[in-house]
Amino acid sequence: MTPADLSRTVLRAVRRAIDADELRAVAPAAVGIRVPPHPGSGDYATEVALRLAKESGRPAREVAELLRRRLVREPGIARVDIAGPGFLNITLAGAPHARLVRDVLARRVQSEPLPLRPSDELVRRLGSDAARWSLLSPPGLDRGLLLVQREANPLFRVRYAHSRCRALLRNAHDLGFGPAVADDSGTDDFGAGSGPLITALADHPRIVGARDPERLARALERLADAFLRWQASCPTLPRGDEKPSVVHRARLALAEATGTVLADGLHQLGITAPAHL
Repeated sequence: MTPADLSRTVLRAVRRAIDADELRAVAPAAVGIRVPPHPGSGDYATEVALRLAKESGRPAREVAELLRRRLVREPGIARVDIAGPGFLNITLAGAPHARLVRDVLARRVQSEPLPLRPSDELVRRLGSDAARWSLLSPPGLDRGLLLVQREANPLFRVRYAHSRCRALLRNAHDLGFGPAVADDSGTDDFGAGSGPLITALADHPRIVGARDPERLARALERLADAFLRWQASCPTLPRGDEKPSVVHRARLALAEATGTVLADGLHQLGITAPAHL
């Protein structure tokens, strides 16, 4: 079950509860799913019960329990816990994060480019890549910043993250190993800091489906920043005399999946995704 599948499953449970008069509310158009920030809190979490509680006038934990009873009967869901004021923490059967990484690597289909047409003057001033990104930048951003290779430049961070993913694959190849995700790979293999990165990867199909260039650019920034933070805290390559392990292979697969999504997003924006930077 992918995050998109889970979102639809939760939404279906909400609608069925409303149809059965168990809940007096209007079903939302979509249900947000995210990876919990702390290990041991399930694979995914949703705050839909909190949203419905405001509309129905019932306690959030009561609404959460109502939805929990329906969700635990769904195929592919192993466990549902209620946390805090009414969050639903959902544990899926099997290893959902491993499946997500494998799914990203299996797709490898470039999405259709989005229409971005910077003026000739802007292209002459900034170059094609920076000119396209500048059309998607927040108001007030100094466009000259897009030409500087430093952390404050969001385009540089996105392209640097992609080049870093490619570099990890090259370095691993030189060490004699490649990416691989075991059937039971989870947070322990990917690292405790992998949650935001997994969330950003899982969100990519939804972002692509929106066909919104500015929204895509912000999503690429979040993905790049999540990857760079994750890489700083979760070593991908062996160190010293250390031999490549299942953990290194799984983390390399996560890095490859990240590079694949970053490349696809940049391709949609008509921006080059460098292997070296």
